[in-house]
Amino acid sequence: MKHVISITQFKDKNQLKQLFDRAKEFSQMPREKYPKPLAHATVATVFYEPSTRTRLSFETAIQNLGANLISTENAGQFSSAVKGETIEDSVIILSGYAQAIVMRHPEVGSAERAANASLVPVINAGDGAGEHPTQALLDGYTIYDNKGKLDGLKIGLVGDLLNGRTIHSLIQLLSLYDVEFYCAAPDSLQLPEKYIQLVEKNGAKVTLLDSWDTMLDKIDVLYMTRVQKERFEAIEDYNAVKDSFILDSQIMKKLNKDAIVMHPLPRVNEITIDVDKDPRAKYFEEARNGLYVRMALLEMIFSN
Repeated sequence: MKHVISITQFKDKNQLKQLFDRAKEFSQMPREKYPKPLAHATVATVFYEPSTRTRLSFETAIQNLGANLISTENAGQFSSAVKGETIEDSVIILSGYAQAIVMRHPEVGSAERAANASLVPVINAGDGAGEHPTQALLDGYTIYDNKGKLDGLKIGLVGDLLNGRTIHSLIQLLSLYDVEFYCAAPDSLQLPEKYIQLVEKNGAKVTLLDSWDTMLDKIDVLYMTRVQKERFEAIEDYNAVKDSFILDSQIMKKLNKDAIVMHPLPRVNEITIDVDKDPRAKYFEEARNGLYVRMALLEMIFSN
């Protein structure tokens, strides 16, 4: 595998298990014991959109594995993109400096454009409302690590399922397994039809809901997402839906006692801070797992 553009590239369950097992090994390994498979390499991180967890976990993973790092944050403002340089031209230039490129961009399909132009591996760190494949991998790992399996689970997806690229990638990954999805969202933010068709083609069942009341006691995983204000053209439309699903301690009482709660972060108001103390809340653990999964992924890419 040269580029990582879409989660649909990951169809081999054995490969996924190897990736997850390696991430687990990294999570238990003292830092001084980390191997250095990226020694003498340089990796570029190019982020045209804001990022905390994805950018910093990638940059930490890159350095943990022995590579040099070159980075541009807010590339839309502080790179030649502001002068009108195309993605393709930027990537061709970066290919001369680095042996891999990690990129986030607001345009759907931008990662594929970059990969088509690049001479080195490109990793999609989010392309607008399109996909976020490495988030899906760390989410899948978090579920696997907590539940010991991915088959036979009921997954509740809640919030902005229209614009949530983490949802778009995760639902495609988990549909490789024997799972059921319950999608709770306002009508205007429900899961796009193309993803429903993709998932059902893989044999997974999808139930669309406008309330979460009937699913809370059934599900094994509650995956919350924020309503993405930056994707709305009118603030009135955002305000109309932003408070549709808020997880607090009272709602947690209705949730399956063995379920786990996940969130790709950042959160706004959709999970109240009193939930953080509940042992079922796994979103900070989920964020930490991003480092180990991205280390395992980088090691796999460079081994090829």
